[in-house]
Amino acid sequence: MTEKLSLTELQLIIRDSLYMSLPEMYWVIAEISELKENYAGHCYLELIEKHPDEKNIRARVKAIIWNKRYGFIKSFFENVTGEYLREGLKILVKTKVEYHELYGLSLIISDIDPAFTIGEMAMKRQLVIKKLEQEGVFSMNKDLDFPVLPQRIAIISSKNAAGYSDFINHITGNSYGYVFYTALIESAMQGAETEPGILNALDRIAENAHLFDLVVIIRGGGSLTDLSWFDSYNIAYHVTQFPLPVITGIGHDKDMSVTDMVANVALRTPTAAADFIIDAVNRFENHLIGMCTSIRDISLIIIAKNQTRVESSGMKLAHLTRIMISHIKDRISEKTIEIINIGKECTFKSGLIPANHITRLTSEIKSYLYIRESALTRTCKSLKTLTISSLETNGIRLEVLENSLNIMNPENVMRRGYTITSCNGKIIKKSDELTTDDIIDTQFSNGNVKSRVLEMKKR
Repeated sequence: MTEKLSLTELQLIIRDSLYMSLPEMYWVIAEISELKENYAGHCYLELIEKHPDEKNIRARVKAIIWNKRYGFIKSFFENVTGEYLREGLKILVKTKVEYHELYGLSLIISDIDPAFTIGEMAMKRQLVIKKLEQEGVFSMNKDLDFPVLPQRIAIISSKNAAGYSDFINHITGNSYGYVFYTALIESAMQGAETEPGILNALDRIAENAHLFDLVVIIRGGGSLTDLSWFDSYNIAYHVTQFPLPVITGIGHDKDMSVTDMVANVALRTPTAAADFIIDAVNRFENHLIGMCTSIRDISLIIIAKNQTRVESSGMKLAHLTRIMISHIKDRISEKTIEIINIGKECTFKSGLIPANHITRLTSEIKSYLYIRESALTRTCKSLKTLTISSLETNGIRLEVLENSLNIMNPENVMRRGYTITSCNGKIIKKSDELTTDDIIDTQFSNGNVKSRVLEMKKR
């Protein structure tokens, strides 16, 4: 062909050829890689298709939604999906191929199917769940023991999120007066920065895991597709591998993200997460109260039992002592009578007993009686000493137990100089909880004193 064409003529030939070859409308699946709205209300997009590896791009084309259609398409799509058109979203568009001699090839979009976008997100979510299950990590964070006393809380959220404010207000203003220590690790909670932000926050907490009892991921309300950011495999995998229990309060009543599914505890709202933690501390407090009550009851039973044993032992010892003394006296009397009878018999047989024999016999009898009486006296003293020692030992043990119980009595603690200070019915534990001119109530062991705060000094 020797005919020479101008560039415009060649562009027109290309345009006409495309119109002749592609005259119809086509439904095309693509991903939005760039989206801009101009002052006139037109929407300019760049659509791409990626390889199965989700990294390399295999096709790219420009697309336009004219302002006459864009307002309707955008409104309908957002109402159905709860998501706005944005980069990274996979869509099904109804389009016509157009070629312009100045702007080149582009697609003119006349409609977008929102059902396809919702189905695409659901399919990705199921693939993430299946992958986690195949790797055997799905329930690893759920298997961690929840802390008995969760007071040190790491929070992943945006500081401007309403859900974060609700959580903090709820947990610090709890009706029990419990004190919690919270640390906010900021992260974006929607949009493309959600995944890297949450992963970075989890890594920072993991480096200081010894400072915390658990992690709470808070987001608050949002659309269904806003929740799709938490269907990320990387976020879910990090949660399964995390060394501390993770609680989610992402803020959806009906749907659960993959992150919710793998977390130790998944709750619907930030305030529900706060209530769960407060209830855990309350259960621990009730357990302590129950243990104290059991210790007190057991102590009273032991004291009463030992007191009864001491009294019973005293009565038994006194009775046994009297029996032993009576028995010894009877034996002495028997021996005395026996000796007298033997003497009489000997005297009767001999007929005449010299005076010295009578004297010796009398002396031996007295000596024998003296020895037996001394032995009896020592036995009585020993029994008395042992009885008194046993009574004193058990008395001291009873006094120790009674003193221990008295020391635990709050009234005795207050008598030693301690007081309880409250403001508007709330017990004050730190000076930071008061402000100047606050009226405070100080409870002593013998009464109450109301005072006004004039000056605050920090130590």
